[in-house]
Amino acid sequence: MTLATPPLALYVHVPWCVRKCPYCDFNSHERADVPEQQYLAALLNDIEQDLPWVAGRPIEAVFIGGGTPSLMSAGFYHQLFAGLRERLAFAADAEITLEANPGTLETGRFAGFREAGINRLSIGVQSFQPHQLSALGRIHGPQEARRAAAEARAAGFENFNLDLMHALPGQTTSEALEDLQAALELSPTHLSWYELTIEPNTAFYRAPPTQPDGDTLADMEERGLALLERHGFHRYEISAFARPQRRCRHNLNYWRFGDYLGIGAGAHGKITLADQQRVIRYRKTRLPEHYLAAAGQARRGEETVEDTLFEGLLNGLRLVEGVSLAMLSERTGASEQTIQRRLQPLRQQGLLVAAQERVACTPLGLRHLNTLLERLAAP
Repeated sequence: MTLATPPLALYVHVPWCVRKCPYCDFNSHERADVPEQQYLAALLNDIEQDLPWVAGRPIEAVFIGGGTPSLMSAGFYHQLFAGLRERLAFAADAEITLEANPGTLETGRFAGFREAGINRLSIGVQSFQPHQLSALGRIHGPQEARRAAAEARAAGFENFNLDLMHALPGQTTSEALEDLQAALELSPTHLSWYELTIEPNTAFYRAPPTQPDGDTLADMEERGLALLERHGFHRYEISAFARPQRRCRHNLNYWRFGDYLGIGAGAHGKITLADQQRVIRYRKTRLPEHYLAAAGQARRGEETVEDTLFEGLLNGLRLVEGVSLAMLSERTGASEQTIQRRLQPLRQQGLLVAAQERVACTPLGLRHLNTLLERLAAP
């Protein structure tokens, strides 16, 4: 099999935030005075080194993550997208998402983001309960979250996501459901509802909070999923729920083993070099001060993905609908027969369904996805 060239997206990382949250293991750094113009120049210098890989390929989706991208001004994004469009082709209907923290928003800022070409927001609410927001180190309260959603609507954002967490310290099922209900009342088009996990190199890892036990967590998730379904939110990925036609295109590109450029301090990228019949991954210099000093030489750790089939399944099996066998074959270079052979043991264990056209997790497989992937990775 030969490798086909998949769709292309762009990830932009903004590494600064007002306060580092105790659960956060992302590349984020506290800083009061963000060097906008210096970082703008660095990003545009950074993208230059990757352009030879993607000549003529249109950008289908953009995601600006962090850190806290909403710390940057609307003017910053006007200039950034003007510079990017000089260097890259963008699809006419490209989805462009910005992560926003309700605690960093001044009145009118969303309107400026919209004018800069951003057409989707992802608002980091996490909870509507003051004691939980305090425990999570968030700098906003419930009212700021509600105001952010209202301002997004007023600014013309018809498409926005709310991020929510569950399994919070000492959280009950009723509290988790109250958070979901509060989010639903704000009429988002997309919800991310994910479990708080304790990651290494975080404050919570050094001093872990007490989380709900397994039975409480199972009840919380079962009732939460039912609530979202009743309100018209279709679960299409482990932690992602959307109204019809509002699934996140950028994240779908990840899960379908698409390509993406990564610019900014600590950003990662994945590119298919069809002419060389290989897939590569890379990352950019992580520390902001080092990145700013030499953004044009920021690319690090370039490597060929050896087990493309595992990588493709690792992503695709997060989707409730699974992944097309034909697409998986085109984007990994593995024949459909090879794919079926690799999946056979997991089918026999009741974790996967692999029909002629698609492979997907069973309900049991979705509940035990980490275990499934560990078995898939085993030689």
